[in-house]
Amino acid sequence: MGADFDRLHPQLRRRFSVGLASGEACTGRGVMDRIWHGAAFVKPFLALGGTRNILVPRQGRHVPFVIENVPYADSFGRETVTFVRTFDLPGGSRRFDAQMVLSPKGDRVLDYLGTHQHLASELHFAAEPDGSLLIRSGEHRFREGVVDVRVPELIGATAEVRESYDDAAGRFRIRVRVVNKYVGPLFGYEGSFTASYTNVRSCGVRSGLRPVREESRA
Repeated sequence: MGADFDRLHPQLRRRFSVGLASGEACTGRGVMDRIWHGAAFVKPFLALGGTRNILVPRQGRHVPFVIENVPYADSFGRETVTFVRTFDLPGGSRRFDAQMVLSPKGDRVLDYLGTHQHLASELHFAAEPDGSLLIRSGEHRFREGVVDVRVPELIGATAEVRESYDDAAGRFRIRVRVVNKYVGPLFGYEGSFTASYTNVRSCGVRSGLRPVREESRA
């Protein structure tokens, strides 16, 4: 983000400074006011993604959740930060896993989705005039073995994440929308949370946060 980073609210700057250099991990705990889905035909695709902790195949209101942002060096030596969201839905919790990795050239951030990092999305960050953070996804790629292909727009989607800090409430606020160019909104959620910080050097990365399989291509 360069100088744009300094325009973010101080609480956002701290949250998104989590890394090996800072030595901090961040845990957010709060409530999703709403988790929603698009048209009915979307549900089978969300259910399929849910088997690998990609997106959330169930809807709900006033859903308690936790987001864990923990930095570590992956098996390829790259600095990685977890974005593991656990939603306490009726009938059982659901997870939406992602790990953010800086590209080798340092010119973009890749978001590896799911337990096996089959999907990789480019992310673009921008500071809004009110100090909030806007994240938009770019190209998506599917990677498995020798396969490395761009996900076509017909079946792909664009994600937009807006995160801000509410000084009056003392809480972070987040809104996520995933939209397909042709069929419209697919999935999203919105809610708020508080954050606490721990020393990652002493606490480490808890079991189950890292993916089952790590993808080397960036």
